[in-house]
Amino acid sequence: MRDVRVLRKVKPTFVWASLPVLAALLMGPPALTACGAQIDRHGHVFIDIDLDQIQPGMSKQEVQTLLGSPDTTSTIGGDAYYYISTTQKTVAFLKPYEIDRQVVAIYFDGSQNVQEAAQYGMKDGILVNYYKGETPARGKDLTFVEQLFGNIANRKMFKDQRQGGSGIPGPGL
Repeated sequence: MRDVRVLRKVKPTFVWASLPVLAALLMGPPALTACGAQIDRHGHVFIDIDLDQIQPGMSKQEVQTLLGSPDTTSTIGGDAYYYISTTQKTVAFLKPYEIDRQVVAIYFDGSQNVQEAAQYGMKDGILVNYYKGETPARGKDLTFVEQLFGNIANRKMFKDQRQGGSGIPGPGL
């Protein structure tokens, strides 16, 4: 007698049940790294050795040789060079925010020699917001409905605007 085995159709439940877990394992880490923070540094990179070499009595040329060209200068209340460094943090698609700012100020006397070197950070004073190139507009203060009805009232759409006109609303031609 022949050995007859009955083959049953076995549903691969184990494979189908593990598919979402496998997908989560494959797509999870890239999604998490996309939301990681990005640190950006802008401006001057300060090296403590260079800053320690700035001594009173040095000339402007010697300061520029050590630190490079200043980010900005000032002539109000005496000559000064300013070297600025900013560190910003960006998380995913959100707006970057400043986490550190350093300003090295080199003050010169009347004979163009270093009088004093000072280093300032965010903890040393008020934060100065940089000019962002936006001019505030009055339209931003009004809501959409206020702007809509304001335009209708200003245009006088329902009155004849021409002198001795035909009664057709419009600017008059």
